[in-house]
Amino acid sequence: MYILKVSINYFFRVIEYLVIARILLSWISNNPYGGVHRFLHQVTEPILAPFRELSYRIGIGGGMIDLSPIFAIFFLQLVNGLINSIL
Repeated sequence: MYILKVSINYFFRVIEYLVIARILLSWISNNPYGGVHRFLHQVTEPILAPFRELSYRIGIGGGMIDLSPIFAIFFLQLVNGLINSIL
């Protein structure tokens, strides 16, 4: 059971780091079609898209700032905690 909990924690942590890497890369990269940028987009977009849609529907951020990574990381931590409490 311990190995399962640790594996789940690592999985969620890696996803969170990938979301953070995408944020940082969007600030510093001039080439959105590069290999790393495409990889991060492909991996994190399925996670970020629902939160981006939700934030636009609610009207949070006003379209100027994408707050979906913050919501996604919060949600990932919440789900990780719930899974670990169940196990």
